[in-house]
Amino acid sequence: MATANDIAQLAASLAQLAERLAAHDDAPRPAPRPLPPRVLLTVEEAGERLGIGRTTAYSLVRSGALESVRIGRLRRISVSAIDAFAARLVAGSGGEAAA
Repeated sequence: MATANDIAQLAASLAQLAERLAAHDDAPRPAPRPLPPRVLLTVEEAGERLGIGRTTAYSLVRSGALESVRIGRLRRISVSAIDAFAARLVAGSGGEAAA
C-alpha cells in the first residue's frame, strides 16, 4: 500500500512531466505535406464538377457517354474523361448561345 510520502512523490513527478509536455507542445511542428491533385473522382464529384446532379452523372456513366473505370467495387471517373466529355458537349453545340 502506498504511503502519503509515495503519493506526494508521484504527484510531484506527474507535475514535472506535465510541465515538460507543455513545453514540448510549443515546439514548431513541420508543415503538413500538401496532397497531390486527385486524378480519379467519384461519380458524385464528377457531377459536381460538371454542374449536374448525381442521377444525371450516373446515367451518363451507365450510357458510356462519360467514361469511367472500376477499381474493385468502386466506380471512378478520371479528370481527363470529364474534360473530354465537356469538350464534346461544347463542340457538339456548334458554339450557339442559349436563348
